[in-house]
Amino acid sequence: MMRWLCRLASTRLTLFGMVLLAIGAGLSYDNPDHVSVWVLAGPLLLLALNLFAAILTQPGINRRPGLLMFHIGLLSICALAAIGRLTFYEARVEVSQNSAFDVTAVDEISQGLFHQGELSQVQFVQQGYTVEYRPGLVRGITRSYLQVSDGRGGWQPQVVGDDTPLIIDGYRFYTTFNKGFAAILTWTPDQGEAITGTLHMPSYPLFDYKQANSWTPPGSRDEIKFWLRLDTGMDRQADWLLDVRNTEAMLVVNNGEQRLELQPG
Repeated sequence: MMRWLCRLASTRLTLFGMVLLAIGAGLSYDNPDHVSVWVLAGPLLLLALNLFAAILTQPGINRRPGLLMFHIGLLSICALAAIGRLTFYEARVEVSQNSAFDVTAVDEISQGLFHQGELSQVQFVQQGYTVEYRPGLVRGITRSYLQVSDGRGGWQPQVVGDDTPLIIDGYRFYTTFNKGFAAILTWTPDQGEAITGTLHMPSYPLFDYKQANSWTPPGSRDEIKFWLRLDTGMDRQADWLLDVRNTEAMLVVNNGEQRLELQPG
């Protein structure tokens, strides 16, 4: 038993684990969805076992209180980091103004093998948002205004940003660069109930020149094209605030040869 522990405590194994960790960190940069969580969790668990074996077998470590506490701290960091990678969850969701968070709209990026959570229990309503821009359209502070369920039938206001998350039911929600405008569509079939949905336009002002999207009604082959004509007061050469309250818009709808221009409301 001790012989196996001594092998597990080898400094060569430590070096090997650190090389694997460096490779895993490079592969996991920006959390690509095609990379397994094990490229980081595996090396971290290996290093944790290596440290644990070293603490048990190396007198130079376990007989020196200061050095022992240092290695226990390293062991805790490796173990917690590995557990974090195995239980994490990352996803994206687009929520329109005055709409509630809908778990079915979540676009999952990746999750750990042992993730357990009740995302369906999360309740908040997206209200307005503002984004500050400096000259050259350099994005500054984003403020997203929410109404968050307090779990007792009431709602509490909260402001969320890129660095200020909404923390609810064990999840953290942050704003991203992806924000803009959407058309609320209601489809009334010949038979059955009307269906209301959201058609999101490309991110604004990143794609201010192509605020367009299309939609094909159920059971139809005809694609309906939508184009949003905006006046947000955008000024590329000065400080500017993106705020829906200061925005005028017109939705242009093209259905075959038919063209309609719709005002908000």
